[in-house]
Amino acid sequence: MKRITIKDKEFDIFITREVIADAIDKIATKMSEDLKDRNPLFICVLNGSFMFASELMKRVNIPAEVSFVKMSSYVGTSSTGAVKEIYGLQEDISGRTVVIVEDIVDTGNTMKQMLDQLNAKNPKEILVSSLLLKPEALVQDVPLNYIALEIPDAFVVGYGLDYDGYGRNLPDIYQVVD
Repeated sequence: MKRITIKDKEFDIFITREVIADAIDKIATKMSEDLKDRNPLFICVLNGSFMFASELMKRVNIPAEVSFVKMSSYVGTSSTGAVKEIYGLQEDISGRTVVIVEDIVDTGNTMKQMLDQLNAKNPKEILVSSLLLKPEALVQDVPLNYIALEIPDAFVVGYGLDYDGYGRNLPDIYQVVD
C-alpha cells in the first residue's frame, strides 16, 4: 500500500518495515553491548511503543526485565502540551538502571514528565530509547540515548503510532498528506 486513508486523512508510505527492522537491530545491538552487566528494567510507554518494544526486546540479548506505563498527550494530530498518566509504574526502581522505551519523541514534554517522575524514585540511571525522534519539534532538553530513526516534524501513523486510535497495527510508518 502506497497511500492509505484513516478516518478523514490520507497518508503516504514513509518508512518501510525493512528500514524499521534494520534500525531496531542497530540499537538493540548497541544496547546489548552497553547494558550487558547492568540488569536493566525496560519501561515501555503504552500505547504507542508496543510494537517497537516487542521487537526491541526480542533483539536485546541480555538479562532484563520489562514493565509498562501508559501516558497520553495527543488528541487527533496535535500534542495537547499536557501529559496525562493513565497507568503508572508498579516496580521499585531504586538503584536500578532504567531504559524508557518510547515510540516517538517530538516536543519532549512526555519524556520530561516521565524523567521527573522516575528520577524521584532514585534509580541508578535512566536511559531513553525511542523509535522516532522529531528534532525540529523538540522543545524540552531531555537525554536521548538510543534513537532508531530521525524524522521531520510531520504527523505519522503506523508501527504503534496512531491517529485517534487507528493505524497502530500497520507494519510500516505513513506520513500525513497535506
